[in-house]
Amino acid sequence: EDSQDAVFRGSQATAYISAGRASIKTNKLHETGALGDYNVCIMAYGQTGSGKTHTMMGSQSPAESSTTQQEAQRGLIPQAAAELFRLISEKPAESHTVEVSVMEVYNNEVFDLLAQDEQGNTAGERRDVITTSSGTSQVPSLTHEPVCSASDVMRIISSILRFRAHCPTLVHTESSRSHLIVTLTISSKSPNALALGETQLTGPLARSPAHSPCPSPRHSIAQTPFRTKLQLVDLAGSECVGMSGVTGAALWEVSCINRSLSALSDVLGALAEQRPHIPYRNSKLTHLLQDVIGGDAKLLVMLCVSPTQRFVTESLQSLGLGTRARQVQKEPPRRKNNTLKVK
Repeated sequence: EDSQDAVFRGSQATAYISAGRASIKTNKLHETGALGDYNVCIMAYGQTGSGKTHTMMGSQSPAESSTTQQEAQRGLIPQAAAELFRLISEKPAESHTVEVSVMEVYNNEVFDLLAQDEQGNTAGERRDVITTSSGTSQVPSLTHEPVCSASDVMRIISSILRFRAHCPTLVHTESSRSHLIVTLTISSKSPNALALGETQLTGPLARSPAHSPCPSPRHSIAQTPFRTKLQLVDLAGSECVGMSGVTGAALWEVSCINRSLSALSDVLGALAEQRPHIPYRNSKLTHLLQDVIGGDAKLLVMLCVSPTQRFVTESLQSLGLGTRARQVQKEPPRRKNNTLKVK
């Protein structure tokens, strides 16, 4: 326990309140999370069957369960989404918009789970990951759906979870064979621009551009919204073939899962040791998460470990990755530029 920040043995709500909320909340002095300066990532890591999906998504409580019981079993994703929209509700109207995208990394390939075919049916499309000229990672042609509430987010996620790759093993009958990445992209308008817009609309000289006697040939003032990401990641579990008993095509799935998790560990190790080269491109997973692992971001790793003696080796490996993550020392985040631009 001494090597980790906190150990949770209670409800899902306890884990989120103690750890997840601090990653996206704001304070009275300045923005400190997903609505402010930098990106936020919450990921669940651990061996297969250790409870990662339960931690991130929660359990499907029976209808007869009390409201208190259902609230206690909500996962980090629905709780983080609810917190995000609660914070947005406290901001000026129309100051923030939110879009959701859902991807999976399966066999070291990125798939857009919200993409649709010509008939409008959901069909996961393969996507590429590129590095932009500014050094950030980007997925061209990725599908983004606008959302206005946490219930919208969960409705979209629930509708496409069945498309995620699964395979029964001796360890877990519903073992996920891919990494699931849910991204909430928050577009924020400058508070100065909002105040200026209100002045122009309500001031005594306010006038519709269409009725202006001398319309200007150029835009007087325009603002470029700045964007931050809240990424919620349910990693596939590390797996020992001898225990899981998989054969055939599932062996390749295990190989890809373990190699991508090893690449994640290597990236965290390189960041912790402040090496000049960080091997983000050794895996599609680390390339995709480059901005939230090593950029201007908050990273929260939830380690899921099995309580049984049988899996003590795998549990120690998970704790080892957590130790590497804690050793990463990031520079203070650079505040994103949200000033007005005059054209």
